[in-house]
Amino acid sequence: MSRPVTLFTGQWADLPFEEVCRLAKEMGFDGVEIACWGDHMDVRKAATDPAYVADRRRILAENDLICQALGAHLAGQCVGDLWDKRLDNFAPDAYKGKPEEIRAWAIEEMKFAARAAKAMGCSVVTGFMGSPIWKFWYSFPQTPESMIEEGYDEIVELWTPILDEFAACGVKFALEVHPTEIAFDFYTSQKLFREKFKDNKTLGINFDPSHLVWQGVEPHLFIREFGDLIYHVHIKDTLVNLHGTEGILGSFLTFGDVRRGWNFVSPGHGSVDFELIIRELNAINYQGPLSVEWEDSAMDRVFGAREACEMVKQIDFDPSSVAFDDALKK
Repeated sequence: MSRPVTLFTGQWADLPFEEVCRLAKEMGFDGVEIACWGDHMDVRKAATDPAYVADRRRILAENDLICQALGAHLAGQCVGDLWDKRLDNFAPDAYKGKPEEIRAWAIEEMKFAARAAKAMGCSVVTGFMGSPIWKFWYSFPQTPESMIEEGYDEIVELWTPILDEFAACGVKFALEVHPTEIAFDFYTSQKLFREKFKDNKTLGINFDPSHLVWQGVEPHLFIREFGDLIYHVHIKDTLVNLHGTEGILGSFLTFGDVRRGWNFVSPGHGSVDFELIIRELNAINYQGPLSVEWEDSAMDRVFGAREACEMVKQIDFDPSSVAFDDALKK
């Protein structure tokens, strides 16, 4: 099928965009999913300044890279979250410590992201939506169902004008189903996409198996249920390590600590069955990028990303054009 293998630049935002593109090409990637932070993509400039877009495209062309998606995770988180001081890390300095100003900035930033994607010729923006009810995931103090419904309804209210802008631009928004989001597993996704947004085709999914497998959700079955809404795919892995003392909640141990019950690891080194995922992606005829989101605190990132790129190209097999037993039937 030759789906493009791309690199999400979010974990490389400490490097200039031009250097990341040079590295991506050297490591064998076909393209990049450009993160909208660091100096990689300023969505307001991209939405309003043709010269800025031309420069981004020049860098891509000089490195023989494509770009089919932008990643706007940080601003998106600020739209739907209940504020705490961690969100200040995602917002401009002028808005730090000001929850309403941060949210207003984030809503406009996401609208600019849609326009930036259109200007760049990208069909998808990946990202987060935030959640006003994530802190209620464990029902103590007791959480009435009405509070959960109100949280979903608040997300619909906040995001509908943003999605309207995406629709006007002909761009889709793909939520990365992820803990801390309004949809973080199978049933919360059913509620968000099917029930609350009523299969609004502008809103879909950035499928990332690494966030499902440690929760006990089978990633390939998630594809089977939500295949019509999968607009982008992250290749990312998690090693589940439960031997009696570890727990899936992480124990407030930092990523990479070997005492954790699970850790993000370089693709192919964890618990995700990527062959099953490729089979399910073939079944839904997914033809978009396979975007490596590289996170592994115990491995050199250039070594790991290069190896991941090679691994993805090896496992991305085409579906068969014939049934294996056709000859016997004749």
